[in-house]
Amino acid sequence: MRMIDKQEVSAMVLRIEKGSIYDGAGLRTVVFLKGCNLHCLWCSTPESQGREAELGFSAKLCHKCGACIQSCRNRALSRNNEGKIVVDKKLCRHSLQCQNICPYRALVNYGYEATVQEVLNEVLKDEIFYFHSGGGLTVSGGEPLLQADFVTELFKLCRKNGINTALESAFSVPWPLAIKPLPYLNTLFVDIKHSDSELHEQYTGMKNDLILANIVSADKSPYPFDLVIRLPLIPNINDDESNLCKTAAFAAGLHKLKYLEILPYHRLGYATYDKLGREYLLRDLPTPNSAYIEQKRAILQSCKADIQIRG
Repeated sequence: MRMIDKQEVSAMVLRIEKGSIYDGAGLRTVVFLKGCNLHCLWCSTPESQGREAELGFSAKLCHKCGACIQSCRNRALSRNNEGKIVVDKKLCRHSLQCQNICPYRALVNYGYEATVQEVLNEVLKDEIFYFHSGGGLTVSGGEPLLQADFVTELFKLCRKNGINTALESAFSVPWPLAIKPLPYLNTLFVDIKHSDSELHEQYTGMKNDLILANIVSADKSPYPFDLVIRLPLIPNINDDESNLCKTAAFAAGLHKLKYLEILPYHRLGYATYDKLGREYLLRDLPTPNSAYIEQKRAILQSCKADIQIRG
């Protein structure tokens, strides 16, 4: 029986973005993996939630020529009464023939399978930029730790090549998965979406007990990485003084904590919900202005938690 080369371990990749300055120090390549076990109401990347590849459709770009429907050998595409393309997920095989044949780029594929070596090859192309900027690789999601073996092997090879590594995770997986990449990690970013477990479940689909326990376990681990706690700031959901201070107090008790980062609510993923035919439940929630952000920052700074606050 042939032993599988660890570099052949594959994952469902959503996309790879280069030159990011928001996902860790310096210029970074960000590998977004597909699949998440949380369903946050404010999720800005709904295309990352499902584990399988998905096909999105933009009604604004479609000229109703029908080329995509005719090109699909599996008859997975049809048009509904509103003129929108409907994808039968049971029949779709993601051959991308329909996407490639569309002259108006109205169809977009979300997700593809890639091996550790294939992704590493892309990361290494920008190695010179990491060196000069202090950047590196960041793996994000979805929840990347649902594909922990892939993440671990990718980080291991990056470290061998002298590339800085960072992980953006909700830490919403069992500890045996969460601990796997930690020995090869430089920075860990973890969200605390709500300090109240019941409300956390209401807004994300999961209680926060496992997440908080994993953060504490990671903080006590022997591995020398920096820990950044992120607070996605969602108006009328987790922005009250009680929740802000509870989050700050929890962060203040962590030995590896570098800083607490505020992530203000935004609507950048709004259009993607339409492309996937999903309803965005927070469509009436306005994007907060700078005065609102400063007000919440002031509350955090008044919580008597001796931590650095960014964002």
